[in-house]
Amino acid sequence: MTVLRQVLGAVGWLVVVFVAAWVGARFLPDEWYRNLTKPSWNPPNWLFAPVWTLLYILMALSAWLVWRQLGFRGALVPLALFVVQLALNAAWTWLFFGRHRPDLALVDIAFFWVVLVITVLSFWRLLPLAGAILLPYLAWVTFASFLNLTIWRLNR
Repeated sequence: MTVLRQVLGAVGWLVVVFVAAWVGARFLPDEWYRNLTKPSWNPPNWLFAPVWTLLYILMALSAWLVWRQLGFRGALVPLALFVVQLALNAAWTWLFFGRHRPDLALVDIAFFWVVLVITVLSFWRLLPLAGAILLPYLAWVTFASFLNLTIWRLNR
């Protein structure tokens, strides 16, 4: 694979990932969110943007590594799973912050988490480094799942 193709592939994966980030950024915490009862361990709002920025960069890197190593033909299912988890990621933000539905967001994040675990495992099987790069993302989504559940319970 040429250097130009590798660079274009990296840019392509960054674009794919940051399109999902852009969709999520359309729905930010608002007055509704500020008025929710949240647990004491809820992170401050300022923390979310830098954490998600780093996680999106790591996601793009991980997908790029798999694509670079195996291409679309060699990693079609793992890369498709990656795109599905990205869509579920964006849907969560829309459901939680856009629609103000922590209940539906909780259902979404449960599916999101399962697809993400399968994605991590499938990446790991193909290229352990690519799977390992997704572990902070999985940890954050696991934390976010418990936070979503707690917020839903506190505000039913």
